[in-house]
Amino acid sequence: MLVLVINCGSSSVKYQVRDTEAVGEENQVIAKGLVENIGSAEIPSHTEALHIMAEALVEPLHGKKIDAIGHRVVQGGDVFSHPELITEEVIAKIDELSPLAPLHNPAHVLGIRAAQETYPGVPMVAVFDTAFHVTMPEHVYRYAVPEELVEKYGVRRYGFHGTSHDYVTGVAADFLGIERDQFDAVVAHLGNGASATAIKGGKCLDTSMGYTPLSGLVMGTRSGDIDPSVLTSIMMRDPEMTPQKMDNLLNKQSGLLALTGHSDMRAIDEAAEAGDARALLALEMTAYRLAKYIGGYHVAVGGAQALIFTAGIGENASEFRERTADLLAGALGIKLDPETNKVRGDQPRLISTPDSAIPVLVVPTNEEKAIAEATAALVA
Repeated sequence: MLVLVINCGSSSVKYQVRDTEAVGEENQVIAKGLVENIGSAEIPSHTEALHIMAEALVEPLHGKKIDAIGHRVVQGGDVFSHPELITEEVIAKIDELSPLAPLHNPAHVLGIRAAQETYPGVPMVAVFDTAFHVTMPEHVYRYAVPEELVEKYGVRRYGFHGTSHDYVTGVAADFLGIERDQFDAVVAHLGNGASATAIKGGKCLDTSMGYTPLSGLVMGTRSGDIDPSVLTSIMMRDPEMTPQKMDNLLNKQSGLLALTGHSDMRAIDEAAEAGDARALLALEMTAYRLAKYIGGYHVAVGGAQALIFTAGIGENASEFRERTADLLAGALGIKLDPETNKVRGDQPRLISTPDSAIPVLVVPTNEEKAIAEATAALVA
């Protein structure tokens, strides 16, 4: 089945066409690309962006037709616990959840509408980032706030990166020869956005992101965990600090960018090697925060059978993995193999020593593949 995977942002559309029946990653990916600057004079709308995408796909498709379309949707709230065939009712519910993801869900709705215009009659599926985390029990996802905030604003922990966490959990369990429903692990999805998830019996027990993707780990431009009173105090003392400015400050001006002037881990590593004190501090803070979450989630699942690194930083930043593992060595008995830790590749691999108390894996994530497979299964 030829599946077009679409990830619509407010100003861009990332896409990939996959043949879900082909063998091997190199054979599955038929085409991929990115259309940017939506809202400009050249590309005024998502509809125009998808027309550009469709034109770019004419040659690689060689006359073949798209069988189904899978849309990545960031926020499914507590409404969607699995992929859904897109109907008018589903679109309306995605739109209703926009207050929980104001930068994402409205763009997803625009993208779905544009895809309906560009590919009329083609079945479409919404795959939700939050769906994997709906298995969190109430004592985990609840915040200790008045009930009226829960009822009026849907205040609770939702978690994100669920498609990635779900995918690498399954791959890691297979790699280790453990039945998924018997698999307990900690997954560290480390990219520009980063989250850690506690896996119990192959399902999500807890995750570091919360009501929004802001909480938890130190990220490229996001602050991660911070005392809420810091924010309310600043807003009370600074009459020019609006909620919008504060939201922008925490999501786009904080994290590694605020600490070093860079949001890219490679630039920070280079600065640290050159002796830059702020870069060294940033790495120390980021690894320490991650190690705290890993240790806590190890306890939460009753003893993890594996620690899994994934996503851009998780898969490629060997020195950062080593820095984090060193913080866990004494308490968890984790030992990385210096040579295998440096290896890069697109296959799952073990990077710990034989005498490490817990296996440590690098599992490349593939959200497009996961979305395509979920779409094909549901449409079929």
